[in-house]
Amino acid sequence: MRSDASKSQNVPGRPSEARPAEPSGDTFAADLRGFGPLGIAAILVILAGNLILAPLSAVLVLLWAWRSRTPWREIGYLRPHSWVGSLAVGIVFGSAFKFAMKAIVMPLLGADPINRAYHYLVGNRAALPAAILAMIVSAGFGEETVFRGYMFERLGKLFGSGARAKTFIVLFIFVLFGLAHYPDQRIAGAEQATITGLVFGTIFAVTRRIWLPVFAHAAFDLTALAIIYWNLESKVAHLVFK
Repeated sequence: MRSDASKSQNVPGRPSEARPAEPSGDTFAADLRGFGPLGIAAILVILAGNLILAPLSAVLVLLWAWRSRTPWREIGYLRPHSWVGSLAVGIVFGSAFKFAMKAIVMPLLGADPINRAYHYLVGNRAALPAAILAMIVSAGFGEETVFRGYMFERLGKLFGSGARAKTFIVLFIFVLFGLAHYPDQRIAGAEQATITGLVFGTIFAVTRRIWLPVFAHAAFDLTALAIIYWNLESKVAHLVFK
């Protein structure tokens, strides 16, 4: 007769309960997944990675998942139902979201129409390739991997996967995401990041898939870059509120 534990691993729709079999004595992987000294050290090293070079933190997350034998699905790396569909939805949603933030939300918050931190990009062809790469790799891939995939996995292990726990995790991470943008973009950047963090975090909490937030985040930032590059910030910011 099969035990209840063995049955629970084969229930459809509960993939997070099963882990790949570990080699005998692989305590290092278990310690990396835990919250003892090694697990805490891993968290600190990963979060500090971007202080050296973005998106080092995201790369460290992938290395952590591999060495700790954490299934990729637990950090959101599941194949989308449709690559083309997810990419299309991400581009449309991310671009529209940015226009809504720039034309409606940020003016209501009293934000300066000009993003001073990135105003140097206006008409700056020399800086454009590096900026585009940063928006796609550092923001889209990097920030979503860390703030959505990794942080949701770690906090989920601490607080559980119930509705209240998910709500707390989304709220905690969007505040953290906003604070991470304060040093270089000040209060307006932190406000915008807090709101986008709430939206992207909610999408991830509902879908548990990383790709749509990655595509939407990259499209959001690339749209912001286009508005800045063509010096359209003031025009877009005053489309609704003159």
